[in-house]
Amino acid sequence: MKNRIIAGIVCLALASGAVAGVGEDKAVYRGGTAGVQQNKEGWLKLTGADEAVFVIGKERVIIPYKNVTSIEYGQKAGRRVGAAVATAILVSPLGLALLLSKKRKHMLTLGWTNADGKAEGAVFELGKTAIRPALITLEARTGKKVEYESADAQANIGR
Repeated sequence: MKNRIIAGIVCLALASGAVAGVGEDKAVYRGGTAGVQQNKEGWLKLTGADEAVFVIGKERVIIPYKNVTSIEYGQKAGRRVGAAVATAILVSPLGLALLLSKKRKHMLTLGWTNADGKAEGAVFELGKTAIRPALITLEARTGKKVEYESADAQANIGR
C-alpha cells in the first residue's frame, strides 16, 4: 500500500508538470503581429516609464504606452484531465479531485500602433500572480481602460 501511495505521488508530480501552464510570474506570447515565435515563455516587463517590453531571451517586443489603443483581458478555463487520468489509475480519490479542478488561463490582448501608424497586436498568457499588477499598470500608464471578456473574468482576475 505504501509503495502504491508513493507511486501515486510521483505520478502526480510528473503529470502535473506535464500539463502545467505558464509560470506564475511569467508570460507566454500566444500570437499576434509582433514577429516573435509563438508559445515561447518570457517576461512582460511593465517597469519602463514609456514602454512595455516583452522579453524572450534576446528577442524584444516593444510596446510604447502612448500608442496602446486597446487592452483586453479574458480567461480560458479548462480541466486538469491529464494529471487526473494518470493519477486516478493509482490513487482514485486524488485523481477525481484533480479531474474536477479547473485551470484558468489568463489572456491579455494588447493593441497598439507602430511608428508607421500601422495597427499591431499581441496576445499574451500571463501567470496568475502577474495578471492583476499588469492590468493595473497598463491602465495607469496608457490611460486606457481594460475591456473584460465577461463579468466572470473581471470578478476572477488572478484565480
